[in-house]
Amino acid sequence: MASSASTAASSRTTAILGDTSDKPLLYPSLKFIISNLKSLVPHQLSMDNYTIWRNQVSKLLKANGFESFLEPPQSTMSDSDQADLDSENTKWLLTDRNLAAAISSTISAQVLPYIMHLEATHEIWHALQTRFQSANRSKVMQLKNELQNILMHNLSMQEYLMEIKKTVDLIISAGCNLDNEDIILHILNGLPPHYQSFKTAIKTLQTPLSLDSLYAMLISEEIHIRQDSQRYSITTDSQTALYANRGHSRQGRGRQQSVNPSSSKQGSKSSLICQICTKRGHSADVCWHNNGQALLAASDQPSTEWYLDSGASSHMTH
Repeated sequence: MASSASTAASSRTTAILGDTSDKPLLYPSLKFIISNLKSLVPHQLSMDNYTIWRNQVSKLLKANGFESFLEPPQSTMSDSDQADLDSENTKWLLTDRNLAAAISSTISAQVLPYIMHLEATHEIWHALQTRFQSANRSKVMQLKNELQNILMHNLSMQEYLMEIKKTVDLIISAGCNLDNEDIILHILNGLPPHYQSFKTAIKTLQTPLSLDSLYAMLISEEIHIRQDSQRYSITTDSQTALYANRGHSRQGRGRQQSVNPSSSKQGSKSSLICQICTKRGHSADVCWHNNGQALLAASDQPSTEWYLDSGASSHMTH
């Protein structure tokens, strides 16, 4: 039993490290990971990209047969095989420490303090998982709330859709998946009122709609709305200008017809200055301060005004 377990463990380590009869050697796939992990995982682990980083590293380790190092080791050997156990432990520790060093090289300085005291690969892996899972849960809730509050307002359609996509990508990178229907609903809810007919048409569709199709339809709808708005604006401006010109022409005619002849007479009178009393508004021939001769002369002048004959003049007595 112990012999078979030792043989199995030895074959497992040999598969990883290669022939270690003389000294422990690194398996070619481990050398590949150590040399290229930073280039295969270009973005270091930060406070914002744990899910993406974890996905990249775990896939790389699984592809090269090292996924077992992400979990605590399980020894199947008895104490009687202590020599074999020590040998296998040495080989396993060599691989584990190299993996831990390679993984640590992909962690940013902001996160490194959380795992600096840890040595084993599985310890680092689970410490990061514990640290970021609760933070991700809170972050996802915050991002979903931001997604609900995104409105188009004065943004162009392309800018608005990019804001939606950026927030959706952050939610997905935090480890939460969103259905296409939920994303479409968020997009429609953020559109302004003049897209109401478009929103109604989309919501009443019987067949599922892809995000790419919705994107193309929204861009096209924005162009149509802009063209209609420009056409209406040109029509309104021309009508306003026409009414304004009519109003000015009517006011001009009204001003010409409303000239008061009496005001011109009053103006001419007010410009007169009496040569006798030096007062304005009358001439010397009608001044009350004039002498009797002037008044008599003025009264003897024949009147040029017409009076209506009532017939009473024939009954006057002297």
